This record gives sequence, structure tokens and C-alpha cells, in this order.
Amino acid sequence: MPLTKNVKITARGDRELVITRVFHAPKHLVFQALTRPEYIKRWLLGPDGWMMPVCEVDLRVGGKYRYVWRKDKTGQEMGMGGEFREIVPNERLVSTEKFDDPWYPGEGLGTTILTEKDGVTTMTHTMRYESKEARDAVLASPMEQGVEASYNRLAEMLPGMAT
Repeated sequence: MPLTKNVKITARGDRELVITRVFHAPKHLVFQALTRPEYIKRWLLGPDGWMMPVCEVDLRVGGKYRYVWRKDKTGQEMGMGGEFREIVPNERLVSTEKFDDPWYPGEGLGTTILTEKDGVTTMTHTMRYESKEARDAVLASPMEQGVEASYNRLAEMLPGMAT
């Protein structure tokens, strides 16, 4: 899948990354795509060559989620999970994030805000890390390519979702 530079990633303060992406779909569809396993497994895959055999979501405050990705060619797995801290349907999600084999120290706290104007939704996802070192490790990683590829898949999937 060719990358199109539609994602904006910026550092804010010492511990945050802000990821912004516009989708040509109403925010209730974007929210569904962010929270329902049948959709998450289709788009949240990072670069080509990965699949998600485990996608569990208990969408309630205090509920947990768990994702495991598997690389097609090697069978390498990467798992992560967290807990939902705040849920405002179609508006806001707040959850923790921790990888099984951490590639950055500590836990992250993600806040996703969806705003819609004329059927176009802007998603702003802010990740707050435990330290500047953790944030900088993420910035130095190839995560931007994975985020871009995943969000491009999401943009392609949204028009085919039931309204």
C-alpha cells in the first residue's frame, strides 16, 4: 500500500505526541472503527505484512483491550493492551497502552478526540508518556510509517461501513 502523507505527528511539551488525521466520514463511523474488533482487525496493522489474530475489546470504563499482531513471513508476534479510562461515544476515548515487550519505557496514556464538520471528521490522538526519554524513543522509531499505513487503511475502509 503506498503511503500518502495524511498524518501529522508533532511533539508537544516533553512527554506528548499529537497525531492528527482527517477522515471523509462521520465521526460515529470513525468511533465504530476505533472500538469494534471486526473493524480494528482490518485497519490497525501497521506496515503491510502484519495481521491481528487477537483483538479483544471490553468497551467500558475499566474495561480492558488486548491486541496481538503477527508478521506474516516470520510469525513474529507483538502484543499490547490497556484499560479504558474514559469513553464518550463518538466524541472521546481515553485509554492506557503497554506493550508485552516494551520498546519504550513505561506506559502511555492515549486520548482520542473526534470532531466533525460537514461529514468530515478530524481525529486528534494525544499520547502522553511517562518520560521525555520514552516519548523520544517513540519519535525515533519507525512508528510514523505504521501509523500512516494503518490510518490510510482506515480511510479506505470507512466508506464501505454501514451508516
